[in-house]
Amino acid sequence: MIRSMTGFGSKSYEFSWGTVLLEISSVNSKYQDFSVRLPAELSSLENRMLALLRKLIARGRVRLSADINWAPGGRIPIVDDEGLVKLFEQVRSIAAANNFEVTNDITNLLTLPGVLDFNDNLAEQEARERPELWDKMVTETVEVLTESRLTEGKAMQVKIESDLKELDTNFTNMQERWKVAKEAALDGIRQRIEDVLKHYNLELDEARISEEVALLSDRWDISEEITRMNAHCEKFHQTLKLDEPIGKKLDFLIQEMNREINTMGSKVADAEFRWGVVEAKTCIERIREQIQNVE
Repeated sequence: MIRSMTGFGSKSYEFSWGTVLLEISSVNSKYQDFSVRLPAELSSLENRMLALLRKLIARGRVRLSADINWAPGGRIPIVDDEGLVKLFEQVRSIAAANNFEVTNDITNLLTLPGVLDFNDNLAEQEARERPELWDKMVTETVEVLTESRLTEGKAMQVKIESDLKELDTNFTNMQERWKVAKEAALDGIRQRIEDVLKHYNLELDEARISEEVALLSDRWDISEEITRMNAHCEKFHQTLKLDEPIGKKLDFLIQEMNREINTMGSKVADAEFRWGVVEAKTCIERIREQIQNVE
């Protein structure tokens, strides 16, 4: 079953100290390109979340973020009393030495680093003492993302199967045309050999002419390409039914199919067959565009 690499998921969780909103989004990428954005209180969980994402998602550019909406009283800062007094004394001392005026308002000093401490809060304690709870939350959020990717994947699969059916029909017509073109090509080679012999007044027995025709025909015979192309198409159909990440497999198969079609087009000069090559390549390109977003 196809899973798209594009999707979005979110879930919120209630705690006594506030609400955590987890959001995850993904777009296509050849590799595992994952990142996590967390509030400072949850920073200890970053590496753990990244490792979990790598287990749950095969590939894609994935962004996971967490935001905290604090409940009243859920994030009360602790003031460093001693540090604040010392800092204010230093400010007064510098002001006195430079004849600056200083008020007794210390509100502005509260914004300086180290004066207020938010480290001892319930959110960080929860992250530190119950990391398995956050594993569960991330896993559930990824499940929402997966549902989104599956929904888009179903639409993609319908389109891919439609294009693949058109390619199968087109290639069947190409094989039928090849039977006609092959005989015409063989007759053409035989005629050219006979014309050369006649032009130079040379004699060559029928067996020798047939041998030369067979040797020359190896250069444009596409029997092997047809066999491989049919095998690739069959494998593509089978791969679409697998319940696992199949994007890389499909990408490899479509490259091989395109290679076989190109080789056939370079070998066969028949105009109708070449037009079939153009139509086949058009189908392959449409399929290629779709599978670039398959996980």
